[in-house]
Amino acid sequence: MRRPHRAPPPTKEGPRINSDIRVPRVQLVDADGGNRGIVEIDEALALAEESGLDLVEIAPNSDPPVCKILDFGKYKYQSQKKASEARKKQKTVEVKEIKMRPNIDTHDYDVKMRSMKRFFDEGDKVKVTLRFRGREMAHQELGMDLLNRVKSETEDFAKVESEPRLEGRQMVMVLAPIPQQR
Repeated sequence: MRRPHRAPPPTKEGPRINSDIRVPRVQLVDADGGNRGIVEIDEALALAEESGLDLVEIAPNSDPPVCKILDFGKYKYQSQKKASEARKKQKTVEVKEIKMRPNIDTHDYDVKMRSMKRFFDEGDKVKVTLRFRGREMAHQELGMDLLNRVKSETEDFAKVESEPRLEGRQMVMVLAPIPQQR
């Protein structure tokens, strides 16, 4: 005879509240933020119910666990709001690529430098790729001179994260923005 498949009980997210707290004594913080000291769990639950609020386990790993009397719905809402704010403030750093040739024209070079400056202002890293074609490989020093020129022109607002190096038929250098002092 086969037994029906039974899924494991759902694990609850977040802190334990009220009757889910299964320890004999807790360090209690009341609704006003005052420390009540170590009390029996039954007394803490009674105090929470009396004030019409929940008993929430704030620090489960301490001995005894720290519990606070508060409105759990409000607490959950505020913690979600805090997490959402933190996500909004986070910025992912992207690596933008600028491609050049060893004998780049001055106007093209200026345009590339302006866009590089814009990327640094936005907080992104820039990977400068210098592509050699055909016989240009014989004049790698031209490429190195160009990358050194880029490095010297950006040193006020960017630092070199990886020095210019040859990868096959191209030279690569990575620059990162210097954080602005406020």
